[in-house]
Amino acid sequence: MLSFTQHTLKSPLIPKGFHGMKILQFSDLHLGYYFSLQHLSQIVSKINAEKPDIVLFTGDLIDDYQTYTEASFVASILKNIQAPFGKFSIYGNHDHGGYGTEYYDHIMRESGFELLQNSEKRIRLLDNSEISIFGLDDMLLGKPKIAETLQHAKQNIYTIVLVHEPDIAPQIATYPINLQLSGHSHGGQVQIPFLGAIITPSLAKEYIEGFYNIQGLTLYVNRGIGRTRVPFRFMSKPEITLFILQHS
Repeated sequence: MLSFTQHTLKSPLIPKGFHGMKILQFSDLHLGYYFSLQHLSQIVSKINAEKPDIVLFTGDLIDDYQTYTEASFVASILKNIQAPFGKFSIYGNHDHGGYGTEYYDHIMRESGFELLQNSEKRIRLLDNSEISIFGLDDMLLGKPKIAETLQHAKQNIYTIVLVHEPDIAPQIATYPINLQLSGHSHGGQVQIPFLGAIITPSLAKEYIEGFYNIQGLTLYVNRGIGRTRVPFRFMSKPEITLFILQHS
């Protein structure tokens, strides 16, 4: 059962013109044996039903690029996602693995997503008010340039960083970043009562799901939608997250 979670993000740095704007995050589809194109079409419909202004995908599109045979059909589905202020994506570790780097780049661009790889995008309104979105390359298999990229972050602009692996947050917190959005953890994918998550990948062992505050940085870890390693989830529902910006 897919879980839709909705949260309000409050900050005086959020311009009045962005008040009420909806940012939707989805992550970790892992298209393959356990997640079909039909499932993807259903996810796209659910995303569009929320009428987001901005859509963010935080990595791991296909589980195994070497064995996946339907990659040519993915863009024709993803491109149906509607977001008037833009669709943005980053690399996850699976997007670099199995020679997936170029495939992922091609699919996301064909889908109308701007791929942020150690780069920044400013969302600017007609009154010239703006927010900033940075995207970092994958921490495990990519070539992340944290300092080189985030040195351009501004203290007076509300700034979001997309990075697949959540446990890098303490390093992100040393820069003027307001919000880090990550995936990768699957919320543990399998959780046992009183024990918690039992499947925690590298760089997703400290921060598993939901909100955290790290030295003033707000981190949100999305549980993702798909599955990997084992064909099921337990006590870790697949998730799409909607954030409502609020000037305060």
